[in-house]
Amino acid sequence: MVEKDDWRLTFGDEDYMYDQNAYHRKWVQKSKNDDHDHCKFCWAKFANFEDTLHEGYVVEFNNYNFWICDACFNDFKEMFRWTLVEEIEDRVNDQKT
Repeated sequence: MVEKDDWRLTFGDEDYMYDQNAYHRKWVQKSKNDDHDHCKFCWAKFANFEDTLHEGYVVEFNNYNFWICDACFNDFKEMFRWTLVEEIEDRVNDQKT
């Protein structure tokens, strides 16, 4: 179990992350100028480049997608009580970050 003082919980705005669905997705570039995303917690990079993450988990809140890497998802899934929706999607239009 992760401690409440974990360094990845420094943003102070995690209340909206509780009791959400988490979707397992492939990362897809949304536009020419929007070429990457970061894990909400540890800032690992999602992109179409080598040495970056290419899939992970998304928690949607207020039309915003928060990307979460595998390690942070596994560390925080119990704390935030996420419901995992097992899917891999290549949706471009629905992903906003």
